[in-house]
Parts: sequence; structure tokens; C-alpha cells
Amino acid sequence: MSENKKPEKIVGIKGMNDVLPEDAPLWELFENTVQTVLKSYGFQQIRTPIVESTALFSRGLGAVTDIVEKEMYSFTDSLNGDQLTLRPESTAGVVRAALEHNLTYDGPKRLWYAGPMFRHERPQRGRYRQFQQVGAEAIGFSGPDIDAELIMLCQRLWDDLGLQDVRLELNSIGNADERSRHRADLIAYFEQHATVLDADAQRRLHSNPLRILDTKNPAMQAMVNAAPKLLDYLEADSLAHFEGVQNILRHNNVPFSINPRLVRGMDYYNRTVFEWVTDQLGSQGTVCGGGRYDPLVEMFGGKPTPACGFAMGVERVLELMKATGERFAASQCDVYVVHQGAPAQLQASVAAERLRDAGLDVVLHCAAAAGSASFKAQMKRADASGAAFAVIIGEDEVANGTASVKPLRAAPGEARPAAGEQHAVPFETLSSFLVDQIVGGDVHDHGDHVHYRH
Repeated sequence: MSENKKPEKIVGIKGMNDVLPEDAPLWELFENTVQTVLKSYGFQQIRTPIVESTALFSRGLGAVTDIVEKEMYSFTDSLNGDQLTLRPESTAGVVRAALEHNLTYDGPKRLWYAGPMFRHERPQRGRYRQFQQVGAEAIGFSGPDIDAELIMLCQRLWDDLGLQDVRLELNSIGNADERSRHRADLIAYFEQHATVLDADAQRRLHSNPLRILDTKNPAMQAMVNAAPKLLDYLEADSLAHFEGVQNILRHNNVPFSINPRLVRGMDYYNRTVFEWVTDQLGSQGTVCGGGRYDPLVEMFGGKPTPACGFAMGVERVLELMKATGERFAASQCDVYVVHQGAPAQLQASVAAERLRDAGLDVVLHCAAAAGSASFKAQMKRADASGAAFAVIIGEDEVANGTASVKPLRAAPGEARPAAGEQHAVPFETLSSFLVDQIVGGDVHDHGDHVHYRH
């Protein structure tokens, strides 16, 4: 390489996005809220690998699904020749883990997960090639009550996040025998309308005709709307289960509409299927989807075990949160410590550690270049940090044994502090003074740390 030629700039992979610090408060709010809601329903977290055997997904999701046919990131392990895949979803991995580790030996389990998934599809608003999902899986429960509970859990999450334009669509796809009879009639119907079928539908006609019902092709909508409805093929047990779900939702004032075309995209579903949808995200209107998947454990070599779950795309939920118009301000800390001079720097480092001991988040100003920044430049950094207070230590403060404490933001419901308002606080009482000031404002508690809410 020529000495004068700069190296080529390396950029991120298309569809695999960075989450920047300015977006962190929104992610943190969502993650804390969803964890609180899941815990309130008794769900325990499980963490499974990002890489799984390709066979796990081709067997569980179905060989003729879009995910397996077109979207998976699969590769051959160069060391042993194993066929591996970056997980495109997590239900299969969670069920594999539950079976492998015999998690249900002492009874049913409520599990939840969060993490990145990978699908090679066209990036668009709220849909990326690496995307984050949060999901819940209830393994070992057979009744309609758990189906309804998962749906109500989602409703509670939307309420806690302040989301209003999210509506529930519900359906039942019955059991294998019911789907088999419907499948035969569905194929016959589609064959009568073969000239209307697009290439994808023709390819799926005999392998997975149920997925044709989920087409987004406008030219096929009228024909698909008139197709035989699976609900008409359900027998007593399936109908009773579906009615049980609806009855619980009605008693808990959870509105829903029945969508007979709703089938979901994976082969493992049976009986209840549902989606939470919105009109705020363009064509990518599904925010969360799920349902019952009783056959999956047996498909993976286990004993027949009922199960139900859901997964939501985090980026799509965040887009809806942004659409509420609420501002989610980035805040690095509760307190920003500024200083001038060598003795003050040493005292500032001690003060910052004592404030952290007290549970506050503290940024201690550190020089970005040779020399020390002026108080004015440091105060600009303090204000930009989102801190509630600046602690100022200079030669006078060291000599007097005090720190100057300056409010940078008003507590909720109060006027903004007057310019230049400061308090001289002895070093030995600085921690208690600031904790009282901040706790006396509006505080939210995450773990052991107290954070000032701006």
C-alpha cells in the first residue's frame, strides 16, 4: 500500500444496524418494561445459542417455508463439516433446550428469551437482517387459559409502553386431521383458480397450500378470500379450545377480531394462532405473533408435550414507541464532576467514587487532549451529559473543604433552577446531600442503582 493512500473505510453489513447511544434510553425502557411484565406472569429467562444445527430449523419450521427456503444464514463448519445456521427465530432452540435438559421433568415451564435473530431479507422499516426478538414459551400447558394468558401479557406490555394502535387478530388452525381435510379441499379450490396463482403459490400448491392464504399479492386477494375456511372444518375439541380462549379474553376486556386467513409462517403451529398488528409501520404491520405448537416437542424426538408461545420484533415495537411522540432523552449519569488543577483533580476522583458508593451514576471529567479544559468547557459537557447536577471542585473548594453543587435540570413539577444557583456542600456530606436531592426528585430504580429521571 502506498504510504500516502488511506486504507479503505470499512462499514457495517447492510441490514445489520448499530444501536447508538442516543437510542439507548428507548431500548432500556423497553427491555426493563418487558422484563418486569414477564416476571409478573412467572416467566423465567432462558438463553440459547445463536448458532444451531440447520436440521433444527428445517425440521421445525418446515422445509417449504420462506425462512428455510430463502432467508436462513446457513454454512458448513470448516472444522467438522456440520451444517449450521444463525438462528432465524428462537422457539425451535428453546424447545430443543427444554427437551435436551429435561426442563419439564417437574412440571410445565414458563420461559422467555431475548436476543438477535438473522434472516436474509430485504431491509425495510422495522425489519432488518439482524433483528432483536423477545419471546415467551409456555411448555407443558394444554388448556386455552395459557393461550389467553400469553395474549393478555402482550396487552399489558402495550399498555405499560403507552402503545394504542396495536390490535389483536385471532384464529384457530385446528389439529392435523382437520387441516388434512381442509387441505384437500383447498388444493382442489386453488387448482380451479390456477390462472390466478402467482409463482410462489403454484410452487406451494401441493407442498404447503395453507401458506397461500397468507399471500400479500393484491391480484390474489379476492380469490383467497373466497377459499374454504379452516374454521369450518374444526371439530368439537378444537372449537371448544378456541371458544375457551375467546371467553377468557372477553372476560378480561381484551378486544380482538377473528381472521380466518391467519395461519402464521411456521409448520409447527396448531389450534390457536394470533398476531398483534398495526397500521403505523406500512406493509410490515405485524408487531408480535404466536400461537400453540403442540407437535413441536415430538417432532424433535420427545414425548408429546403441549406448548404455546409468541415472539415480537423489538425494532418494530420501538418504532411504535417513537410514534407516540414521547421524548426519550439520553442521560449518561446523575452527576457530572468538573475540576480544575491537580489537587482538585485528586479530590474530584475521591468524590466521584464516594458518590458511586452511594448508588449514583457519575461521570468524572477526563481530559480529551493535552492540558485541562476550562470550567466553561467542562460545564458544557456536564449539561450535554443529561446529568441532574454538576459537582464543581477547584482551588477554592479544595481549600474550603467543600464542593460547589449546581442543579442542571429542574425536578418534575418545579421551575428550572435559576442561572448561577449553587450550593457549597462539605465533602463529607456531599453524597448524602445529592442522594437526598435526587431521591427527593423523581427517581427510577434499576437494581442497586438510583437514576434521576429527566
